[in-house]
Amino acid sequence: MTLLENWRNKAYGDATDDRQKEEIWKNYFIVEKGIYESILKNPKDVIKCTVAELATKFDTDIQTITGFLDGINDSLNKPNPIEEMKEDTEISLDIDLEKLYYNMVEAKADWLYNLPEWESLLDEEKRKELYKTQKKSGTVVKEKKIGRNDPCPCGSGKKYKFCCGKN
Repeated sequence: MTLLENWRNKAYGDATDDRQKEEIWKNYFIVEKGIYESILKNPKDVIKCTVAELATKFDTDIQTITGFLDGINDSLNKPNPIEEMKEDTEISLDIDLEKLYYNMVEAKADWLYNLPEWESLLDEEKRKELYKTQKKSGTVVKEKKIGRNDPCPCGSGKKYKFCCGKN
């Protein structure tokens, strides 16, 4: 079983009861916040090491760091092979800051996208723009439906039901 499968079974699996899951996520969010605070202090530094070394660096266990890597993977310039990742797999954290902020908003992780470290990385205008862009991406805009008795949009002059709406 891969590290990612272990993490997902622990965090989302049926074998874990709700109270245990709540405790797992509570602890995970605390560690995750600490990791992001550390990374965002030096965002230009690309971290290259093994999964085990990264866990040691941030003083956490392998499963928690696997969950972190699963979450940040979409925000990296070059994603890591998290599906087949092992403890000795070399990983690289080359973060795209705008994508990371956008993904934090998408995940509704206000404890992460409101970190004070963002103030020196992205100006307030850019953060607001990314926030609005993400929120708009989830909004469904319905197109105006053509009524049966409306004029056909093809321009024939006939009613829609006798023209293109006949099929």
